[in-house]
Amino acid sequence: MINYLLKSGILLLIFYAVYKLLLQNEKMFRFNRVYLLGSLIFSFIIPLQLFSVQPLFSDVLSTIQLDGIVIKTSKRVSASINYSQLFGLALWFVYSMVIFILGVRFFKNLYALYKTSLNNEYHIIENQKIVLLQETILPHSFWNTIFINKLDFENGKISTELIAHEKAHLIQKHSLDILFVAVLKIVFWFNPLLFLFEKAIKLNHEFLADEAVNRQFEEISNYQKMLLDIASDKTTVALASTINYLITKKRFVMMTKKESPITVSLKVFGVGIVFVVSLFIFSSEAVAQEVNVNSDNKTGNLYRIESVDKLPEFPGGIEEFYKFVGMNFKIPAEVGKNKIEGKTYMKFVIEKDGSLSNIMVLTDVGYGIGDEVTRVLKLSPKWIAATKDGKAVRVMYSLPIKVEPEK
Repeated sequence: MINYLLKSGILLLIFYAVYKLLLQNEKMFRFNRVYLLGSLIFSFIIPLQLFSVQPLFSDVLSTIQLDGIVIKTSKRVSASINYSQLFGLALWFVYSMVIFILGVRFFKNLYALYKTSLNNEYHIIENQKIVLLQETILPHSFWNTIFINKLDFENGKISTELIAHEKAHLIQKHSLDILFVAVLKIVFWFNPLLFLFEKAIKLNHEFLADEAVNRQFEEISNYQKMLLDIASDKTTVALASTINYLITKKRFVMMTKKESPITVSLKVFGVGIVFVVSLFIFSSEAVAQEVNVNSDNKTGNLYRIESVDKLPEFPGGIEEFYKFVGMNFKIPAEVGKNKIEGKTYMKFVIEKDGSLSNIMVLTDVGYGIGDEVTRVLKLSPKWIAATKDGKAVRVMYSLPIKVEPEK
């Protein structure tokens, strides 16, 4: 999980930096919308490694299946306390509670919007539902409804351009983007980058809506004056803030900015390269070559023609490796208490310098077994690396750990 969150965080940071450096100030709003949403999807899906691509340049990686190690459990270990497991449970509790609270608030806000739409006076203008509110608010929209102040509407203070602006939000389904980001913020509430993406997405929505209004009315200067009057309105304290004024200045710049087809094409090409490179880095898999060996470290059946000339060696032999794992393995409390039985399958790589890397849990019987084996493997001393044609090569090992109750 930590590895997944780290990778997704790195991807989010890369894509947000690319947006700020290359795309934010370009008049390519539809592309930017796709880019921002695609970056979020890409960042959270790719680290799951639901699919993988073969790297262009890689060492041949052999996979060696070791004999299984049997761990006997007894009641003597069931009373021991696994503090790391307790800490993990505490983290999951805090994480779940925050998700629950944020989820309740999310649905509460949705229900409040629904009730507001249902319980207030509304008009259908040009096939668009407009709800009139008593509160002093600026026009805003959600899903299929525009919300405006009743008094302003009756006094003719709501311009046609302002209604067209909110209608553009609805036609372009911007509410879907907001809901999508809101859900991500609930699940990944600890990631501050999501708030930056949300801000960028909302600002881009404003650019898109402004563009739709100016195409319809072709009166940019009048529209800008109207926005400036709204942003400077002292009667709407909650919404007429400094932030809104700064956003309005950005919108003014984008309304009059001229596009450069060459610049746009180069930046789109650059973004494509970033995505492709990220895909190869975060989804590449090692080219595997499988070899079966027994506990005496003798080569068995080869599944591919190529093979290493000399297999890795643990100091003192493979039997010493089994002893090392058995002596350092501490049975989690829940395993003995619940009489757990089953197999956990591990994979790890012996690097060219003999160190262990890429320690992975393929199948976990649960109750902290996989985490404990990972901890033990990280303690392993360096092996004597495998060789091929006189050169050290990387080799992947597969190790099953069987847990069974003591009879």
